[in-house]
Amino acid sequence: MRFVYNSFEGRFSDSPRVLHGALRERFPAASHVWLADPVHATTFPADVDTVVYRSPECAAALEAADAVIANTHTDVDWDKPAGTVYLQTWHGTPLKRIHWDVLWAPEGRLDRLQLDVDRWDALIAPNHFSVGPLRQAFRFDGEVLETGYPRNDVLLWRDRDARRARMRRELGIADGVTAVLYAPTWRDDVVFAGGDGAIDLQLDAEGVVNALGADHCLLLRLHYMLTGRLRAMDHPAVRDVSLHPDISDLYLAADVLITDYSSAMFDFAVTGRPLLFFTYDLAEYRDSLRGFYFDFAPEAPGPLLETTAEVIGALDELDGVRALYAQRYARFRERYCHLDDGHATERVIDWLLSRMASTPEARHEGAA
Repeated sequence: MRFVYNSFEGRFSDSPRVLHGALRERFPAASHVWLADPVHATTFPADVDTVVYRSPECAAALEAADAVIANTHTDVDWDKPAGTVYLQTWHGTPLKRIHWDVLWAPEGRLDRLQLDVDRWDALIAPNHFSVGPLRQAFRFDGEVLETGYPRNDVLLWRDRDARRARMRRELGIADGVTAVLYAPTWRDDVVFAGGDGAIDLQLDAEGVVNALGADHCLLLRLHYMLTGRLRAMDHPAVRDVSLHPDISDLYLAADVLITDYSSAMFDFAVTGRPLLFFTYDLAEYRDSLRGFYFDFAPEAPGPLLETTAEVIGALDELDGVRALYAQRYARFRERYCHLDDGHATERVIDWLLSRMASTPEARHEGAA
């Protein structure tokens, strides 16, 4: 069997990473090939086979695959054979509008990406709520699997505490230090404006750690479409972790998440740890830039904060935040995390192998 994996256009991460680990353990003699961005090549394990994303070898690997597993559009010119099963995991519960539902997109972008959507055989939904928005946004009438996300299994597996300790050691986070992860989403007007110049955060990162003291550190995680563009900061308690391959590792390491409209909120809620929302541009983002699928403010499982000073205040009073938002947090988890039980990987692989077995054109040589 030949499996091909694509995560965020060339990273070793997310649900494809978890599925890859399980499938390689089950089928060690099969071919497992990743599409890799050269910028992130060093983050792939040495024993993982890769081809350069969007290269001729990439197209050849896709066209030879029995199964393609991706978490975003595989924006590559390739012809999908009849025997290939293409599983799209996607990468988040949609608060912000996506694909055909966005308020604006560059001309031709959505038509081009729809070519990939039309190749999908199945799409994973992280929860029941997401089924409708995902079908609508992608104009997808294929099979939607309500399995939950394999990427969130690692937040619940028995070794999660060991993973957390290892990740904190790698990041140089001492025992007793509160690790604050800031992971905002991207803004369409910034990305589609072109260029690759450095960007400044609206959050005063150095101001946050200076105010909170030596028992706090701040981990900065830009969206994958902005990786490498964060203006350098010279502060021992501020770390740019945007190049770390998988944000799930950072969720485990963190004690609190600050985000905005990112789907990171739904995944981090699995941990039960506090969530803060730095929503300085809420009205613009909701009404003009992107749009939402639901009314966010009354459902948010943490405070909506407009200034760095408010963020500092909330971080300084996390126990109060937990108490104040406990009931709303519980409702949020009931609605959006109900499939997060640590077994999504098993459910997805059961579906994939069943589908491959029922596809007569599939090529299954090389399996052990």
